[in-house]
Amino acid sequence: MTQTYQAPLFSVAPMMEWTDRHCRYLHRLLTRRALLFTEMVTSAALVHGEPERLIGFDQMEHPVAVQLGGASPQQLAEATRICHQMGYDEINLNVGCPSDRVQSGRFGACLMAEPELVAECVSAIKSATDRPVTVKCRIGIDDQSIEKPLDHFADLVARAGASALYVHARKAWLHGLSPKENRTIPPLDYQRVFRLAQRLHPLPVILNGGVESLDQSLEHLESVSGVMLGRAAYHNPMLLSEVDTRIYGDTTPPPVLTQIMARMADYAEMQMSKGVRLNSVTRHMIGLAHGRPGARRFRQILTMDVLRDGAGPQVMETALRALGAQIRNNGQNEVQLAR
Repeated sequence: MTQTYQAPLFSVAPMMEWTDRHCRYLHRLLTRRALLFTEMVTSAALVHGEPERLIGFDQMEHPVAVQLGGASPQQLAEATRICHQMGYDEINLNVGCPSDRVQSGRFGACLMAEPELVAECVSAIKSATDRPVTVKCRIGIDDQSIEKPLDHFADLVARAGASALYVHARKAWLHGLSPKENRTIPPLDYQRVFRLAQRLHPLPVILNGGVESLDQSLEHLESVSGVMLGRAAYHNPMLLSEVDTRIYGDTTPPPVLTQIMARMADYAEMQMSKGVRLNSVTRHMIGLAHGRPGARRFRQILTMDVLRDGAGPQVMETALRALGAQIRNNGQNEVQLAR
């Protein structure tokens, strides 16, 4: 039986080489309600590779969506069956990544020029799961108009059965701009996404691109069904600790840094027992002290000291103590890691 789709008010964007399982574990400690995403994984890699290594996840990560890249309906359906069996809550198709490597595989943003094929892919994915199937796209590509082509694309995807559309409010320039430049140079056009949301209603439209704060998120939620943050959430993860209260209205007190560090120390110890390197966990934590006195030393410890021989989870306590020393120097209470 097909699940009823509840659009996420807030989600953390899929980010290549960033939103791996260790990053998602950290983010889930910070917010119980936000929808989390894997990095994009290609359907070919999933079908021919090792699913557990590529998209394995901890059950505490729910709700969690997997993002697939591909252009073969049959292969995407096969990859979806794997994701379904692994227990993902949502299957998302990437139609927004502008990198050359992705284009050479004929998927990502270049597929916005082939809306009929995208619709076939959505239909094939839906045939392989009862989980919600969604699409993440841009407002357009290259010299393409952002009006009728985007409406046509959205209509076909919706008719194919997509449960929601995540829209990065910028064009993707497939030629002449790098992926990094594509995240900043094409101008944001939130109004175009708002018009699309109004036109597609009640199909949920989730806004992505350039959103830096929860204040902005709340403002955008007046016009769209949900908001997706990417790099702002990654570089300042403690921002996520306020999502449940500010976005969802929960009354449970938000987690504090000492609690998060203690849980991550336990998690790192468990992962190291499985052969995972400590810095594979701590690299996602260096932004936890963003904006605090002592943040620079905190980052140094979690970046460099974790590489020393014999380094273990106790390094996190060292980092927190360094942060606490700066706080004491500013006349505030000492920070302690209570494990």
